[in-house]
Amino acid sequence: MKLIKNSILILFIMTTTISAFAQQALFGGQDIKSPEIKADNSVVFRLFAPNADTVQITGDFLPTEKMKTQWGEFDAPGKALLKKDEKGVWSFTSAVLKPELYSYSFIIDGFTTTDPNNPFIVRDVASVTNIFIIGGGHADLYKVNDIPHGTVAKRWYDSPGLGMDRRITIYTPPGYEKSNEKYPVLYLLHGAGGDEEAWATLGRTAQILDNLIAQGKAKPMIVVMPNGNVIQDAAPGEGHEGFYKPQFMVAKTMDGTYEANFMDIIKFVESNYRVKADKANRAVAGLSMGGFHSLHISRYYPNTFDYVGLFSAAILPNQNVSSPVYADIDGTLKKQKDNGYKLYWIAIGNTDFLYQANTDFRKKLDDMGFKYTYRETDGGHIWRNWRIYLSEFTPMLFK
Repeated sequence: MKLIKNSILILFIMTTTISAFAQQALFGGQDIKSPEIKADNSVVFRLFAPNADTVQITGDFLPTEKMKTQWGEFDAPGKALLKKDEKGVWSFTSAVLKPELYSYSFIIDGFTTTDPNNPFIVRDVASVTNIFIIGGGHADLYKVNDIPHGTVAKRWYDSPGLGMDRRITIYTPPGYEKSNEKYPVLYLLHGAGGDEEAWATLGRTAQILDNLIAQGKAKPMIVVMPNGNVIQDAAPGEGHEGFYKPQFMVAKTMDGTYEANFMDIIKFVESNYRVKADKANRAVAGLSMGGFHSLHISRYYPNTFDYVGLFSAAILPNQNVSSPVYADIDGTLKKQKDNGYKLYWIAIGNTDFLYQANTDFRKKLDDMGFKYTYRETDGGHIWRNWRIYLSEFTPMLFK
């Protein structure tokens, strides 16, 4: 009888302990609001860290700092100090912020971490940051509004050229599943360190397309977001390699392999989706490395796309001259020009480290009589610009 009572007591203690842990996970360890967006669009950030000596915040709403890397000089998010109150809560109030999607992290005694009171995060390469939106203006395109919504699917396609099945993200517009209509397609390519998740998460592609389509500013279209890292079957953590730390540059990303096998993606899309499978209804665009890929894919297959978008394109001298993709660049550009196209759109920030490379490429096009539309914005090599470029580029498509 005593053994039974002891067993019941142990079971009660275990149940109570598990319940306490569950409640802690359910309700969180801190009853703090962060970030708190004020009526004037200033934002208060708070963190409970009573034993910390210093707490900083770093985010893209702060004045930028220059950061030198092996790939060039970048605009890095600035930093600001938080102040601690008598309860051990650190806080910082930003200036009044303009409409935008912003990201930030805390730095506690030199250790960078996320805000435990904000569960909304994104991954950019190997960095995880919190996000929030100041609404209004173009930032309303990044919000989920009460409108019809499209579908974002994670599919797997067979790439015979790369010898593997590969994961791909595909957006279909509102009403696709219930209609028999055929749609045009935008192939949207990510930058170095990204993957098939980058445009959907960091770029807010589905939200932007949903809102623009609902406003009648963009035609309903399918958006295909592939993985441009040809040695991967999927984003880190989503493929057969399992969980590993993402890298900024991986092997074979800019050696012609991706461009040479891009038709595997087009064949999959045109075999599995209701699309208008002709040049007038295909567009290709990308940011940074994806802009490099878009430039070369569109000229390597010079009669395939009527719309091309280069967003802060990484137009850098290529070291692998053995690839047939990079042979006779001028000749294939001329063929692309002679075949005709409807829009060749180049956009870049005026402090982007790739600004001069894009200026040189535009001069090449000018000398060839290759017509293009040029868009220059403030800022550098940042997602804030690339979301704007997508918001401006898509309404010009498939007219």
